[in-house]
Amino acid sequence: MKSITGNPMNKNISTLVLPLLAIAIILGSCNKAVPTEVPAVVSVPVTVTNIDTTAIESFVDLNATTSYLIKNTIKANTTGYLEVVNAVSNDFVKKNQLLFSLKTREAKVLGNTINKLDPNLRFGGAINLRATCDGYVTAVNVQKGDYVQEGDALAVINDAASFSIVLSLPYELKRYVKVNDVLNVYLPDGTTIKTKVQKYMPTVDPASQTQNVILKALQNSNIPENLIVKVRIDKTAATRTISLPKGAVLSDETQTDFWIMKVVGKDLAVKVPIKKGIESLNKVEILSPKLKPSDQILLTGNYGVGDTIKIKITNK
Repeated sequence: MKSITGNPMNKNISTLVLPLLAIAIILGSCNKAVPTEVPAVVSVPVTVTNIDTTAIESFVDLNATTSYLIKNTIKANTTGYLEVVNAVSNDFVKKNQLLFSLKTREAKVLGNTINKLDPNLRFGGAINLRATCDGYVTAVNVQKGDYVQEGDALAVINDAASFSIVLSLPYELKRYVKVNDVLNVYLPDGTTIKTKVQKYMPTVDPASQTQNVILKALQNSNIPENLIVKVRIDKTAATRTISLPKGAVLSDETQTDFWIMKVVGKDLAVKVPIKKGIESLNKVEILSPKLKPSDQILLTGNYGVGDTIKIKITNK
């Protein structure tokens, strides 16, 4: 008889227990809590600036056009034939200068006959038409010998006294241009003349939202009509205005909302909405809120950040 050296059932149990024990160990290790990593707080390196209270000198150049505001039309005051035509286009004429002589058809036909019968009647004399103002003749519509009807336009004269420079002023700049202000006007040939603000026109262009301003030259100058010139508008702010460098002022894509990043405490900066005024080449006027000289405003490191950021000032 063969002897039995081992129990087969014990062997089977061993082969089952060992894998189960290994699985339990693995599951136990997986159930242990894995420590989460806490992100480090990053400080943004920035430079800061303070407010400036010196005056801001700024200006804007706008286009304007020379024009004669009054154009006088010389009209025939009766029906007849033109005996004299002294008006020539582009000529300068003086007030009361004889331009036309008009003789009625009756006077032309019967004048000599009646005058022979009675010279004292002086029948058939010509009717003289004279210039009503000093100015340039821009159009002559007739010539000698023409037959004209009463009311026909014979010539057009630009009234020299009405010569003006018409400035189309954006309405938002109206506060910088007052009646009786003296403005510099720059001509295309490099000449500069001084003008005085005479009046505002009572309407605004619906498309461009500009208002015409009439400027009168302070010196006599032979400037042609329809010349495009530049008018300089000074936008100098008050001497005690508050301003910041342009780099400190941020805006949205539409340039409608503006803000700054103001330092709070030692290492934080917060977003502060502002209302800005005029701008120069490197400064922006801050109308609100009222900033103090001790306030620190981010100059660099402020672009594309959140409403509140942790900062590290590098220019202390």
